[in-house]
Amino acid sequence: MSQPPRRPRTLNDARTEAEAAFKKTTTKVPELPPKQVALPSVKELVSLRIDQDVLEHFQAGGPGWQDRINDALRKAAGK
Repeated sequence: MSQPPRRPRTLNDARTEAEAAFKKTTTKVPELPPKQVALPSVKELVSLRIDQDVLEHFQAGGPGWQDRINDALRKAAGK
């Protein structure tokens, strides 16, 4: 049994094959970023929106109001 005649390659066939080969060699498997370990007693700077009356309540006690907010949040989180 003889093989069927080959059809001539077209530009689209060559381009498709080249794109497939390029994609195969350049596609990386995404790596997960390393999990960050929380260090004890290290604070992180964040921006947080708090109602004005709540902020005034904590600031009324004078310096240390950020620590008081942190303590209240820690208590609310059950820690």
